[in-house]
Amino acid sequence: MSRSASLERITGETAINVALRLDGGGQSEITTGIGFFDHMLTLFSKHGLFDLTVTAKGDTYVDGHHTVEDTGIALGQALAKALGDKAGIKRYGTAFVPMDEALAMVSLDISGRPFLVFDAVLPGEQVGQFDSELTEEFLRALSVHAGLTLHVRLLSGKNTHHCIEAIFKALGRALDEATRQDDRIKGVMSTKGML
Repeated sequence: MSRSASLERITGETAINVALRLDGGGQSEITTGIGFFDHMLTLFSKHGLFDLTVTAKGDTYVDGHHTVEDTGIALGQALAKALGDKAGIKRYGTAFVPMDEALAMVSLDISGRPFLVFDAVLPGEQVGQFDSELTEEFLRALSVHAGLTLHVRLLSGKNTHHCIEAIFKALGRALDEATRQDDRIKGVMSTKGML
């Protein structure tokens, strides 16, 4: 069974195409018009071992908000679609990632119950053309549309680039763990019989 999904999301503010393959090798082609965001999604793909293509065109002349949030929505929907009924997946994933002086922790549950806890004070307001506060907006959109309970903590860090990079790498690694299939799991990892 191919655990992959493609979708298109078009609004009055953005046009986004996403293709995701869970059992990939970390190959990516990312074009959002926001260089630092492209870099973060590339890292997410590489460290999650997901093959990911994202093409986003948005009203970046306003700012990056709509493009980043709508990319999170589309990626969350693609993730949910690729997982299907979630049979055989480990469900939980946790990763700690250091990036020089920064240390981030991401712990998540593919629960079907969206919830984001974002415990990170980012030192700078912007990295390149990327507003730092959009990190939380992206994670919230992803969490809601993929059905993730998502906890993100920045344990240390002074360089904003390093802090956000550690978060995206940890997100990729935690999702890789949670989406991994285990032959010992019969059905879904829940006593309820569904996620």
